[in-house]
Amino acid sequence: TGDTGQGARTWIKQILNQDMAFQHIKVIYPTAPARPYTPMKGAFSTVWFDRYKISNDCPEHIESIDSMCRGLTDLINDEIKNGIAKNRILIGGFSMGGGMAMHLAYRFHQDLAGVFALSSFLNKDSAVYQALKRNESVLPELFQCHGTADELVLYSWGEETNKMLKSLGVSTSLHTFPNLNHELSRTEIEKLKTWIVKKLPVEAAKTN
Repeated sequence: TGDTGQGARTWIKQILNQDMAFQHIKVIYPTAPARPYTPMKGAFSTVWFDRYKISNDCPEHIESIDSMCRGLTDLINDEIKNGIAKNRILIGGFSMGGGMAMHLAYRFHQDLAGVFALSSFLNKDSAVYQALKRNESVLPELFQCHGTADELVLYSWGEETNKMLKSLGVSTSLHTFPNLNHELSRTEIEKLKTWIVKKLPVEAAKTN
């Protein structure tokens, strides 16, 4: 909350001492629009959606989530128009960004390559769970990371999200970081990079 795509890029660059760059993969850092954010007493902040409170035990603000899903769908469609195959697109984010990515992929774009969610969670009765209860298709794999010392998004919320998604047919992994608060770590980003390259390997040259 409150950061920009450029801010996220700079943060990762500081942690890795270099940009998170790949020879064959384009990385995009979108910025959420500014909106009134209820947990900050209605102050404007760049957030992906609104929340009634920062808790996994309340209803989702589905209206703002869905409006953002429509906006981010345009971003995905732009890449497809540029010739990127949909099963070569990964989406993910930190905190709210990870929650946003799970809604976007598991409710609207089940043919993406994968999803990553760092220090993120879904509410107990999430629309994501409702959508997956009716699902028959193969779902994008989920790569999740969470610090056990997170005081804002509790580790147990992330763990519960992982278990729920796994029970609904998502292939998931949950990487636990002892003593990590609501932040990113170098080991975590390195693991994420390895996973990204595994999900999106360099394509073999097409022979006629």
